[in-house]
Amino acid sequence: MMPNINDITDFENGEMNEEQVAEFFQGMINSGVVWQLQGFYGRTAVTLIEAGDCVSAEDFVAGEAVREEALANSQFGVGA
Repeated sequence: MMPNINDITDFENGEMNEEQVAEFFQGMINSGVVWQLQGFYGRTAVTLIEAGDCVSAEDFVAGEAVREEALANSQFGVGA
């Protein structure tokens, strides 16, 4: 899935704050599209992952599974 052209334009024009950049790149990392775009995007994704602002797609999926399991086992969770 390609990112929204408006998001790309906002990013390239410097119109995103740090949180928005991290969310934008996390979405592209999760879908894998970031590795298909020009090299700058891939290098930026690696920098964000190394800085801890984003996680690899594998870590994101694993984290979601852990959160879902914890919620299911919680007295407040869906599985309670």
